[in-house]
Amino acid sequence: MTEIDLTNSKIAILGMGATGLSVARFLSSLGTPFVFADSREQPPNLNEVRDSFPQVSTQLGEFNEALFADIDLAIISPGIALDQSALIKARQKGVTFIGDLDLFLDQAEAPVVAITGSNGKSTVTTLLGEMAKNSGLQVGVGGNLGLPMLDLLSVKHQLYVLELSSFQLELLTSSRGATVGLLNVTPDHMDRYKDLDQYVAAKHHIFRGAKYVISNRQDSLTAQREQTESQTLTFGLDRPSKGNFGLAVHNHQESLFYGSQVLLSVEEVAMKGRHNIGNALAALALGHAAGLPIVSMLETLRTFKGLPHRCEAIATIDNVSYINDSKGTNIGATLAAIEGFGSDSYKNLLLIAGGQGKGQDFDGLKEAADSFVKCGFLYGEDAQQLEDALHSVTKVYRADSLVEAVAVAKSAARPGDIVLLSPACASFDSFTGFEERGHCFSQAVLSPVKTGSREGMTS
Repeated sequence: MTEIDLTNSKIAILGMGATGLSVARFLSSLGTPFVFADSREQPPNLNEVRDSFPQVSTQLGEFNEALFADIDLAIISPGIALDQSALIKARQKGVTFIGDLDLFLDQAEAPVVAITGSNGKSTVTTLLGEMAKNSGLQVGVGGNLGLPMLDLLSVKHQLYVLELSSFQLELLTSSRGATVGLLNVTPDHMDRYKDLDQYVAAKHHIFRGAKYVISNRQDSLTAQREQTESQTLTFGLDRPSKGNFGLAVHNHQESLFYGSQVLLSVEEVAMKGRHNIGNALAALALGHAAGLPIVSMLETLRTFKGLPHRCEAIATIDNVSYINDSKGTNIGATLAAIEGFGSDSYKNLLLIAGGQGKGQDFDGLKEAADSFVKCGFLYGEDAQQLEDALHSVTKVYRADSLVEAVAVAKSAARPGDIVLLSPACASFDSFTGFEERGHCFSQAVLSPVKTGSREGMTS
């Protein structure tokens, strides 16, 4: 792709969320004029837009053809679906659509590592950022996680590490020689995509123009479908071939390997759960491709314990462990958590799940639940769909709220059990986001069990 022409384009920013505001700040810093539009009548950041950009024209409400009558370039926030009638007509008339990702890559002067996947991308992004810091680099970490990417731009940064969603990748034309990783693919956002193939195709946009491609050799959906000039590395929870990362036994201990070189034992990795060993191997592969020293990366693995709300240990009470995986918003994440904490000797998990299912098929949880889940405690908008999927393989209870589900799970748990919040759903039926849901779970765990907490439950 040629350099984006911001000087001679008439520009509209679509969306007044965090991404749209970051684009506005960036264009303002260049002295580039633009107009702002949002399909909502009262977007949450409207006052900030009006205070920060008082001279900028704004349009609110459903997008229409008039918005694009005098526009050459539309910079579109990732939450906006591209199949809206006004947007389709605008593209047909020659309006160029880009996201903030192309804009960022056009401006970044330091190397970029870009990471996507259905699950684990926040953990791997943050972990790789810590590895880079421990290597002595000035690093900017953000994108779909933390700061919007355009707010990261700085001449001081020697490396950028970006988490990218499928929405952010939909408009990507080229990653411009970045190191990229696709960690895994499981169905997600099926309320936005017509089928899994369309979702996979969006994820695969990350491969466009990449110098290094890191994929999961145990997940065929992460492999490039077209031959490119990219150099490839793989990771997996199996013995690696030369030049790749994986697991093997060394001195009777399962250990992380680079080819035939032993790196450290699984026990030395601070993050717990089998899925997090996969995240560790992915970060090693990405960091290796980006030129980070292996010693610094291994030191980080010995100390980095993971992210809040992502398989976070909250407490152990009466020998029962409580794990907050509120960020597990799809079945792939919940599968990883169940398999990561499940015991091979007995059903040890009490699973709390529910919320907005986003059009997912929860039957994908049945096999793991049959192996590891003693009871399911279900709540929220799509609890019935979860119950329909799980009731044949494990005992299930219905609760009116997350707090009630926690109270009953606490009463039912026995020493050695794990109470796992991994909702497999979005949180917006009851909470502002997964963070609020995770805090609610933690508070409920640490509150005394009330007498009669089984009332209102159905099985």
